[in-house]
Amino acid sequence: MSNSDKKKQDVARAAIEYVEYDDIVGVGTGSTVDYFIEYLKPLKNKISGAVASSISTQKKLEANGIRVLDLNDVSDIPIYIDGADEVNANLQLIKGGGGALTREKIIASASKFFVCIVDESKVVDVLGKFPLPIEVLPMARSFVAREIIKKSGMPVWREDFTSDNGNIILDINHMSITEPIKLEKELNQIPGVVTVGLFAERPADKVLVSSDTEVVELKIK
Repeated sequence: MSNSDKKKQDVARAAIEYVEYDDIVGVGTGSTVDYFIEYLKPLKNKISGAVASSISTQKKLEANGIRVLDLNDVSDIPIYIDGADEVNANLQLIKGGGGALTREKIIASASKFFVCIVDESKVVDVLGKFPLPIEVLPMARSFVAREIIKKSGMPVWREDFTSDNGNIILDINHMSITEPIKLEKELNQIPGVVTVGLFAERPADKVLVSSDTEVVELKIK
C-alpha cells in the first residue's frame, strides 16, 4: 500500500467513530470514501441505511451489503461523510474532481452534520489551485464558459465525461478564490449552471486530516 493510500485509509477509519447506531449515513464519492465504505460494512446491520452521492457509490455500498435509501424517502440525514479536492481554514471546500458535485451538494445540504475526510495535501490557504468544477447543462456549455472568462477564470470542458445527471463539467483554472461564498453565489446565478463545486455557504462541520503519523481535526482559524 502506498503512503497516500495509507493516509486515506487512516482518515476513513477515523470517520467511522462519528457514525452512531441507527443512523442514516450520507456517503460521498471518491477514493478516500471507498475506504470508508469498507469500514462501514461491519456496521451494516447497526445503521438504518445509506444515501449515496453517485451511482458508483451506490453500487459499492450494495456490493458490501449496505442498504441504500433514496433521499426522497428519508426525512433527514444525521451524518454525511465525504472527501474533498481542497479545504481551507474555514472548512470551505472545492469538490467535484470525480464529477459527483451536484448530488454531493444536495446530500451535504440535507445532512445535519458533514464530516470531510482528507489527507494533508488537500489543505490550502486559498482555494483555487485545484480546478473548480461546475456542472452545466449541455446546451449552455459555450455560454457559461464565456461568462466565466469575464470573471477571469479559464474554463476547460471535461470531454468524454457525463455526470450521473446527464450534464457536462467545466473545470475552471487559474482562480484564486479569496471570497468563496461570494463566488459561489455569483456562479450559481449564471443561467445553465446546475451546481458549483464550491462548498462555502454550506461548508463541512468537521474536517479530519491524515498525515504520515496521525489523524487530526482541522481547526478553524
